[in-house]
Amino acid sequence: MEKGFNGHFDDDGRIRRTGTLMSASAHIITTVVGSGVLSLSWCFAQLGWITGIVLLVAFAIITWFTCLLLADCYRSPDPVTGTRNYNYMQAVKANLGGVSYRFCGLSQYGTQVGGTIGYTITSAISMAAIKRSNCFHKHGHDTGCHTLNNSYLLMFGAMEIVLSQIPNFHKLSLISIVATIMSFSYSSIGIALSIAKIAGGAHSKTSLTGIPVGQNMTSMDKMWNSFSAIGDVAFAYAFSLVLLEIQDTLKSSPPENKVMKRASTIGIATSTVLYMLCGALGYAAFGNDASGNYLTGFGFYEPFWLVDIGNLCVVVHLLGAYQVIIQPFFAFVESWSHSKWPESRFITKEYNFIGIYRINLFRLSWRTVYVILATLVAMIFPFFNSFLGLIGAGTYWPMTVYFPIEMHISKAKIERNSFTWIWLKILSFTCLIVAVLAAAGSIRGLVVSVSTFKLFHSVS
Repeated sequence: MEKGFNGHFDDDGRIRRTGTLMSASAHIITTVVGSGVLSLSWCFAQLGWITGIVLLVAFAIITWFTCLLLADCYRSPDPVTGTRNYNYMQAVKANLGGVSYRFCGLSQYGTQVGGTIGYTITSAISMAAIKRSNCFHKHGHDTGCHTLNNSYLLMFGAMEIVLSQIPNFHKLSLISIVATIMSFSYSSIGIALSIAKIAGGAHSKTSLTGIPVGQNMTSMDKMWNSFSAIGDVAFAYAFSLVLLEIQDTLKSSPPENKVMKRASTIGIATSTVLYMLCGALGYAAFGNDASGNYLTGFGFYEPFWLVDIGNLCVVVHLLGAYQVIIQPFFAFVESWSHSKWPESRFITKEYNFIGIYRINLFRLSWRTVYVILATLVAMIFPFFNSFLGLIGAGTYWPMTVYFPIEMHISKAKIERNSFTWIWLKILSFTCLIVAVLAAAGSIRGLVVSVSTFKLFHSVS
């Protein structure tokens, strides 16, 4: 028996981890198959069949490759027997040093905060869509049935205040499994409704290059929309920022990196199949008129109850995905506070509640304040597609491409200017250019949206 290791504890002295291939795959799918899937038919409309399919496949392959590199960074220096890096930032600090560590923290936590805001916006739109769907069924499809989103934003925020009291990532397995089931459910509903629309004789106009430049689309608008769509596709694969946190939940045998590589393969392959079906079938069903969110844009009106179920599944899924993406940020703030004020009972004291739950006053108060602030920002900037694109652009290059490649070069001691070094650098630089273009398109979309938006007056 190893020193410091027994039946209840792992080799680092922490309580034995119990995560498996199934739980890790569920965490990945929960994070990956999120609100991004709802915008893919719109992305296909901007990019066309050729570019849309090529980008989906390319982002999937690049993400899969860099995730394999990142999984080997959980332990340092040896990927099987080395010291554990409990999160992404620790891995960067161990392999690349202080400057990269600070840049990683800015990228990771900024993206996680942005992701929670995006999930809040999407969930509110889906809740409003349920009310609108019932209204359309009752009063006819020509009725506006518009509704303010503010009450739904507040409802989602209230539910997240409760869920945010889950103490850490290790307690999220059940939520992730439920959220994964929900993601499959609403994706399947969208696919089924698209197939039904196509089978019903829909003759929507599609194109190899997307919406053509013409009377309703200037060449400048076409360019900016295409850039924003690229960001949306990138966001669809943005889960690397929590990969090492997921890996830290796994049992130590078999080796964590091997299980994580298999889980990444399963998660990315599953997600890509769903994405391809949703994007391609949604584009075939709606053509160049595809809306930004194909369950709330009301290309589908009937059966109204199935549209309602699909949107309800979106809400339940994002309730869980919110926690999966934000828990590393919660852990960082609380760990820093513990080290800064170790004598403070407000920060460190845990109280038993009815013998089952443990409550910490600092965790309760600061997480509640965080959710309230995130909800407030979502009420101010409720722009679905542009927000997704900006998060995707900000996340994809640093967290999914740059840091995994740089850590691999450092760990493997790849010689500078060697063939491997050069092609890895070219891959990273190419993804950087794509990310900059996507960010530019999304920022432009936000500027246009803000110019016509009334504060706290988001309407579905």
